[in-house]
Amino acid sequence: MASQVAVKKQQELQNTYSTYKNTLQTIASKIGDIEQETEEHKLVLETLEPLPGDRKCFRMINGVLVERTVKDVVPVLKTNSEGLKKAMEELVKQYKSKQDEMEKWKKKNNIQVVQQ
Repeated sequence: MASQVAVKKQQELQNTYSTYKNTLQTIASKIGDIEQETEEHKLVLETLEPLPGDRKCFRMINGVLVERTVKDVVPVLKTNSEGLKKAMEELVKQYKSKQDEMEKWKKKNNIQVVQQ
């Protein structure tokens, strides 16, 4: 009977550990996606900023290619880029807090990871 309780406790700890790892992996993946998108915004801004404001350019909005001018697109891109940076900062905070939470949980339950 005592061994069944120990097995259930071990399974519960393994499930909790897996949940933590999956959560961290998901957040890291989102951070990577946002980093890539931020870099794309940066490249587009570097390309458009030296151009005259009345020059036409094209922008994809929800899968639709729209014709705009550089002076219309640049402010929107800057705003989007700033929003992406804020979102990335928030995700990094979430990642660090979840990682700290996992470390505290590991210490509390005396968890030693054999293989990562």
